[in-house]
Amino acid sequence: MFNKVIAIIFCVVLLTSSLVAQRIELLGAGATFPEPLYSRMFSEYNRLGNHVNYQGIGSGGGINQLVARTVDFAGTDAIVAADVEERSGDTILHVPIVLGAVVITYNLQLQGNSTLRFTSDLIADIFLGNIRNWNDRRIADINPGVTLPNLPITVVHRADGSGTTFIFTEYLSKTNTTWADRIGFGTAVNWPTSNHIGERGNPGVAASVNQTPGAIGYVELIYAMSNNIPYGDVRNSSGHFITPSMDAVSLAADIEMPADGRVTVTDSAHAQGYPISGFTWVLLFKEQHYNNRTQAQARAVVNLVRWMITEGQSFAPDLHYAPLSPAAQQIGQNMLNSVTYNGRPLN
Repeated sequence: MFNKVIAIIFCVVLLTSSLVAQRIELLGAGATFPEPLYSRMFSEYNRLGNHVNYQGIGSGGGINQLVARTVDFAGTDAIVAADVEERSGDTILHVPIVLGAVVITYNLQLQGNSTLRFTSDLIADIFLGNIRNWNDRRIADINPGVTLPNLPITVVHRADGSGTTFIFTEYLSKTNTTWADRIGFGTAVNWPTSNHIGERGNPGVAASVNQTPGAIGYVELIYAMSNNIPYGDVRNSSGHFITPSMDAVSLAADIEMPADGRVTVTDSAHAQGYPISGFTWVLLFKEQHYNNRTQAQARAVVNLVRWMITEGQSFAPDLHYAPLSPAAQQIGQNMLNSVTYNGRPLN
């Protein structure tokens, strides 16, 4: 009997050691746009197996760390520039995870909790510094019946390389000629210097707007909701003022998606689509044999991303992100099936 007990204990120890040895820690960094969702996803995934550590440092920082091969994957809301991908020396897969809304948030006490309406021209003029006070006639004309305060506008924008900035500025570049000519779009742009505050991350922008009477900024929807600050309706290309919502974001993305997943959905043609919508992607290298990575590490990161675009989608709606369509999920699956290790298919 004693020998049987010892044998059982020995087997348990071996099994535990094997599980510990198989537990792989994955490191990711990048976009703060999906960070609330990723925190929820990875908390659940850590319970199931491998440990995932994700740092929200902005899309630009995540892309830089992936190119430097210091992380297993990156989060981004911006498509990687062609010259950056070329410099990386390999194909960077853009696996779509979910969609979200970039909202125009502001700190105003309005009678009856009125919701402000914005057009792309109005947003551009405010962020360009052409409109400097909330009771400006151009704001009032779009918002009849709303009593606007005589209060200076303080613009809050991202100070770091940001996919949220990419979505926001790409939208303005598509819809406003002056913005396109003077500012353009990208993960970072040259902002006008007067009446502007730069903050890091979606949390930084949301907090700054929340603390500054008369402030206006742009953040992912969940950050405005979490900070209990209002956000406006935005007129789309069909002339409808659309309230940011999961359904309106899904409608904006009702398009045929390319096989490489690289598509933007700002200024959607859908009559009920919210115009400042965007995908967020996980980036990983197609060839996973680098920096002495093991095949187990490569398989672990692929398995993680595969879980994110399948079972992990269930966490998106509660955090006000739009889940992937079946077609987008299949495109993600196809990309993951193309991953190689030392030139050979991983799966």
